[in-house]
Amino acid sequence: MSSAKKGHLSQLSLGGLLITLGIIYGDIGTSPLYVMKAIIGGAAINADIILGGVSCVFWTLTLQTTVKYVIITLNADNNGEGGIFALYALVRRTKVKWLIIPAIIGGSALLADGIITPPISVSSAIEGLRTYYPSINTVPIVIGILFVLFFIQQFGTSIVGKFFAPMMLIWFGMLGILGGIQVFDNFEVFKALNPYYAFHLLKLHPEGFYILGAVFLCTTGAEALYSDMGHCGRKNIRVSWIFVKSMLVLNYFGQAAYLLRFEGKTLVELGGPNGNPFYLIMADWFQPIGITIATLAAVIASQALISGSFTLINEAMRLNFWPKVTIKYPTELKGQMYIPSVNWLLFLGCALIVIHFEESTNMEAAYGLAIVLCMIMTTILLNFYMIMKRVKWYFIAPIITIYGIIEFSFFFANIKKFSHGGYVTIIIALLLITIMFTWFRAKTISKSYTKFVKINDYKKVLAELSTDLTIPKYATHLVYLTNSSRTDEIEEKVMYSILQKRPKRADIYWFIHVNILNEPYKTEYKVTEILHDDIIRVDFNLGFREPTKINIMFREVVKNMVQNKEVDVTSRYASLSKNNILGDFKFVLSEKFLSNDSDMIWHEKLIMNTYFLIKKLSLSEEKAFGLDSSSVKIEKFPMVVNPPESICMKRID
Repeated sequence: MSSAKKGHLSQLSLGGLLITLGIIYGDIGTSPLYVMKAIIGGAAINADIILGGVSCVFWTLTLQTTVKYVIITLNADNNGEGGIFALYALVRRTKVKWLIIPAIIGGSALLADGIITPPISVSSAIEGLRTYYPSINTVPIVIGILFVLFFIQQFGTSIVGKFFAPMMLIWFGMLGILGGIQVFDNFEVFKALNPYYAFHLLKLHPEGFYILGAVFLCTTGAEALYSDMGHCGRKNIRVSWIFVKSMLVLNYFGQAAYLLRFEGKTLVELGGPNGNPFYLIMADWFQPIGITIATLAAVIASQALISGSFTLINEAMRLNFWPKVTIKYPTELKGQMYIPSVNWLLFLGCALIVIHFEESTNMEAAYGLAIVLCMIMTTILLNFYMIMKRVKWYFIAPIITIYGIIEFSFFFANIKKFSHGGYVTIIIALLLITIMFTWFRAKTISKSYTKFVKINDYKKVLAELSTDLTIPKYATHLVYLTNSSRTDEIEEKVMYSILQKRPKRADIYWFIHVNILNEPYKTEYKVTEILHDDIIRVDFNLGFREPTKINIMFREVVKNMVQNKEVDVTSRYASLSKNNILGDFKFVLSEKFLSNDSDMIWHEKLIMNTYFLIKKLSLSEEKAFGLDSSSVKIEKFPMVVNPPESICMKRID
């Protein structure tokens, strides 16, 4: 990322604060729709549970969201970018190989959370209609809203995005005003700021510990604060969080103040079958307005999760955690992308969640278990980040210990949800973990069995081949993509393709290597002339959030080299050369398949077979690299893993 870009991200401005409100607080900002309702459940309202629950909410927002994420974790930025994969890209420099495990688990859990957040947010908002229509079936309405939301992703969200900031400002203002009105009638609720009430609930009440599973819902959007740091900047997040937290706390305490007036009653008695404290604190005349604003806020929360999922998958692809898929850029806005396959898989998952659980109350059981796993994984990576930054151990130890205790407590409290719906998000997370691990491990196995040769050993023969008129010319410029990070080496299969499979005569041989960097935004290249006017290598250094458009990038490189008189790309055919006709460029890509001669142990065989199955469903290499299919030749090569020993045979007459 350029210094100008980083400078922009670090600036504190009113516009930046508004954009931050619109982009990153949707998930955590819509939590008041269901947190207090989940804490009480179907039980009678009890002062100990209300005060203890709202005390737990306040201290969770303070310790988990404010201290861990806003104050500590936002410091772990990768050139202005945040999120668990950005954090992993930083800490993998420590060369601790097993850190790939928390990165994959955390990323998968965050994606699984992205499937449950839109249904629970939109359902909680729409269920407010039951105040007027008690028997209304909200399932088709919720699915309809989600379909429209996912459908418009292909057109980009730049226009809709301008609506997000003022809408979320209205939303948080409404939260604060509604809560403030109730608190004004009962200031005693503020005694819940004393952590004693949280401790009292957890220690003495038989259900106290498991109420933590509901309390945790108030901080599920904390990971989004970190993931979207690149869009808003650290300073804007920290300053805007003061306002957001104040409004959230006012609303939670307002709901608590209201409920304390009805001790002994149930939510059903107060508001019917779907009694929700969030809507109960509204005046009757305001409820239609409140439902509308809540629905719009829920849609914005869903949009943030969808955009975050696109970014996460894009990063996973660059880090070799995910198969290559089509990425589209519907607008010129940097960082905005649309991934059709992920978009519709997310919609399918959301629709199935709505159909399966029907009510937001039922979804609460599925919510939280996956995201607490993500938070634990972030804590593990954060530990190594602080070690890498040479933070003193007496600072690291208490921080990691405290958050280890807090997050594992939330984890065990959420375990109770497993059989009531938590299994859904865990199954989704396990499926994503399997895909990511299989893809990464298969790439590692493939790389370990790739043979490289020294280019110097082939310079002479390539130079002679280039001028051998007895062999028909294959292309004026022949381009190979190589995985070799060393400029003096090339895959053996590339030389086999040029010299043996079918001798390919070309005037100039180009070798292109794409190096994905640990930082998010960078587009650099380096040209190495291996043999003058015969062999040229180009190394692209791209940030892990940059699109891989090799066709366009390579064209720019050649154009620049021609301007600098480093290469002549005019056709070498006499009739074309005298008319200054440019020579043709031909790309050759190798596509591997698993050889029957491979001798692998069972788990390697399972991984490789799964990898090639997924590969068939993923994007082709030429599309993944942004190449023009009309100028690409695909060659299939057998991948032989652990080739068998030579067979001894006896010749007989």
